[in-house]
Amino acid sequence: MMDMQSVADILRSHGFKVTPQRLAVYDALQNTTEHPNAEMLYNMLLPSYPAMSLATVYKTMEIFDQIGLAQVLNIGEDSYRYDARMENHPHVRCNTCGRVDDIMEFEDEAIMEQVAKLSDYKLTGRQLYFYGECPKCQGKKKKYN
Repeated sequence: MMDMQSVADILRSHGFKVTPQRLAVYDALQNTTEHPNAEMLYNMLLPSYPAMSLATVYKTMEIFDQIGLAQVLNIGEDSYRYDARMENHPHVRCNTCGRVDDIMEFEDEAIMEQVAKLSDYKLTGRQLYFYGECPKCQGKKKKYN
């Protein structure tokens, strides 16, 4: 986890203002495993920052993506999700409830090499998503069957 002074330093070094709202958005993002979208972040912060707008959250997340403080996840929903964990890792999304989880310690170098070989691309990044049904939703179905 990154401390707020480091976040402030990174913002300043890229020419962005350090505001309490931006720091609050980052703090909320790094302290959740839910991979929230902008509206979820906005609703989390609204009680503490009633003057904050949804547009502020969107703009802040755009900045964080641009300067490497957050990943933007496009997991097949109407809105993007965000993740403060910047190391490469896949995500898995529940088709039933929409929950998104990190898959850590996943070795994908072989996949990267194979894609590069098959496509002749020089790869510069990756996002890997899996879809299925989370343990909680699997349990719900078992109760009703």
